[in-house]
Amino acid sequence: MSSFRKGRFLVFISLLSLAALAVLIRYGFLMLGKEPPPPPERSRSLAGRGSILDRNGRILALQTRLANISVWRPEVEDSEELSRVLSPILEMPSDEIDGRIKESPSDFIYLKKQVDESTVKLLEAARAEGGLRGLNIEPIVGRIYPERELAAQIIGFVGDGNNGLAGIEYAFEQDLVPPDGGPSNQVVLTLDANVQYILERIGGRVLAENNAEAVIFMAADPRTGDILGSASLPGFDPNDFQSSGDWDRMDRPAIWAYEPGSVFKVFSLSALMDAEAIGEDTSFFCNGRYERATGRGDPIVINCLGSHGRVTAREIIIHSCNAGAAYASDRLSGNLFYERLRDYGFGTRTGSGNPGETAGFLRPVERWSERSKPTIAMGQEIAVSAMQMLQAASAVANDGVLVPPRIVSRIVSADGKEARDYKSGDPRRVIKAETAQAMRSYMVDVTSGIGTGWRANVEDLSLAVKTGTAQIINPATGTYSATDFIASCIALLPAESPSLVLYLVIVQPQGDYLGGRIAAPPIREAAEALVDYLGIPRGRNPQISHSGSVIIPPQDVPRVDETIPDFSGLSKRELLPLLLRDDLHIEITGDGWVRSQSPAPGTPLGADTVIRLELR
Repeated sequence: MSSFRKGRFLVFISLLSLAALAVLIRYGFLMLGKEPPPPPERSRSLAGRGSILDRNGRILALQTRLANISVWRPEVEDSEELSRVLSPILEMPSDEIDGRIKESPSDFIYLKKQVDESTVKLLEAARAEGGLRGLNIEPIVGRIYPERELAAQIIGFVGDGNNGLAGIEYAFEQDLVPPDGGPSNQVVLTLDANVQYILERIGGRVLAENNAEAVIFMAADPRTGDILGSASLPGFDPNDFQSSGDWDRMDRPAIWAYEPGSVFKVFSLSALMDAEAIGEDTSFFCNGRYERATGRGDPIVINCLGSHGRVTAREIIIHSCNAGAAYASDRLSGNLFYERLRDYGFGTRTGSGNPGETAGFLRPVERWSERSKPTIAMGQEIAVSAMQMLQAASAVANDGVLVPPRIVSRIVSADGKEARDYKSGDPRRVIKAETAQAMRSYMVDVTSGIGTGWRANVEDLSLAVKTGTAQIINPATGTYSATDFIASCIALLPAESPSLVLYLVIVQPQGDYLGGRIAAPPIREAAEALVDYLGIPRGRNPQISHSGSVIIPPQDVPRVDETIPDFSGLSKRELLPLLLRDDLHIEITGDGWVRSQSPAPGTPLGADTVIRLELR
């Protein structure tokens, strides 16, 4: 037996010995007619855990009081009667409860973990009537996610011990629960919950209408790198993450790598232009395919979507011409092309703050075949993440300056002071300003009547758009599938000076699969909604000159001491100081501002009083 297996075996035997000792101690106390002392509190599960907020202070993850419900079988007098009483309270079938009690190999049985305070109240009331012998209520500190599925893959979730297991909860564990036992910090995200909701709503409909396997929908401010929204569908509810699978919990924008297809031509063509391998007037002839012979005389053929005739860089972008992009790539050496793509950040992690982020896949030049360069130029034989695509798009939006993306804005200490700012990296120049401006002008023409992205066009607002369609490699055969595709669309707006980048990816749609047909319309819908919400200038959105200084009168949080005050009109953000108090029990439903409360204002406040607030 190896030393590693011996170690595991000894640990296993030790755990069995401890378990047996615990049972003996328990029986000893029972024989003496005494209750055993409660198990020692796990410091981690009862430690304070900081909140996670969106950029506007909206609560996305919050610590609350919960309880684990268990049964000590030697004390149970009638398991069927106990199960009958517990069934409606725990919302579990009575036969399931009875089966667990009777069939468990251990006398100590967990029935349900992390139940809320209202459930605990019902259990305590039932136990006070003289029933429920053998039932144990173990108070714990747990986690609730008031927005449920919203941005769930980014936020992540915690386990039974209140430890972060995924997402921000895992990546920023040391900030949310400082290891030195000090006060917990809050993590403020760059996400805007309203933007996130819009993307998830539209993305959810795209997922259903196309019977797709997955959808990624992202929004970012290219000037700062702030990710305003990052939808990954299908999703899950972190309040009940056990009911979901790995595919639902995957943060696809950061950790899933895929071949981007023709959207990638924005970066391959701009790299070729910036290296002066081609100019604005350099032209190539497309007869429906790219054809070239290798050094050994073997033919290389890459099919195009159509026969586009004589094309320049502008027409290659407008018509998404594969042949034109492939011929253009022949003008630059493999080493220089590779370096330019690396400058855009492909093949390396963005450092945006997402745990498990992929570096994508960009092979070194020495591993390229003679087909690799023209294939990469059209967006295949390279794997990227959606986060990398947004990062690269920032360079085109910012006149050549790439700004690394970030999902976390700052860490705020318990006293409300900023503990530290979070930056994923420093801005850097990738291409010349004139190259970026030329590329944006080409992308504007994509929304014209002859371009592939005309369905993304928004009246009285200029969008720089590129659509894409990519085949998916069949892992079993190593060849491209004839039926599985990725459809996508990217938009920079307003095109003259972009302050918003939108990027949509539809994975394995059923039926129509062309990006210009199924990905461009949702981009238009999201642009319409977000331009108005974010106040981006356009024809029917007049801009008013303002000094930029706004005085907002301070909102006093009502004092909560001996009686319950009137909470009417308060928002979640204004309630935050009260939610963080350990001496108050507050339950919130809905979103917006407080419209009703129970108990009524003026009611005496007891130690066990639960204040319920309904927001609308």
